[in-house]
Amino acid sequence: MNEDDVDRIDRNRRHFLTVATAVTGVAGVGLAAIPFLSSLKPSARAQALGAPVEVPIGSMLPGEMVRVLWRGRLVFVLRRTQEMLAHLPDDVADLKDPNSEVVEQQPKYAVNATRSVKPEFLVVEGSCTHLGCAPLEDFEVRPAESWNGGFFCPCHGSKFDLAGRVHKGVPAPTNLRVPPYRFVRDDLILIGQDTGAA
Repeated sequence: MNEDDVDRIDRNRRHFLTVATAVTGVAGVGLAAIPFLSSLKPSARAQALGAPVEVPIGSMLPGEMVRVLWRGRLVFVLRRTQEMLAHLPDDVADLKDPNSEVVEQQPKYAVNATRSVKPEFLVVEGSCTHLGCAPLEDFEVRPAESWNGGFFCPCHGSKFDLAGRVHKGVPAPTNLRVPPYRFVRDDLILIGQDTGAA
């Protein structure tokens, strides 16, 4: 082997080592950057606290209610029966705000007799407007007590009808809040986003 061959082999070897070192260094920097870049992304908990929540309603039976969490708040989704809807006008004289005039309590599309996009489905925050307790559902109609069903807060006695409207003479000052929501499909509600609400 002459000196030129040794020189060529040595150059090839140096070139290979330079390329291999550069590739290893770039890969190392890339792998080291992954945890750093991941730490800049919001956590799953933070995303869940602000993200809209999908509620499948296709299998809900009339009279059934589900509870979901949106932004750390309890939200009730009630599929009202025809009987429940028929009783809504009966309570108007007993309500503080039957026409939903306190604007910040609901989006514009819920300022109606049922306080909903579709009369059959009620979507309200499950937090009493008095001190934030969680009202219980009491859907049994009791004419002797002038009760057509709704929500009752056992902490201080506040009562709300089946549209989340507050009764007169109770500590709660306003109706239950209606969060922003929309129907993505007939069988799916998206709570926390109302762009394109029907």
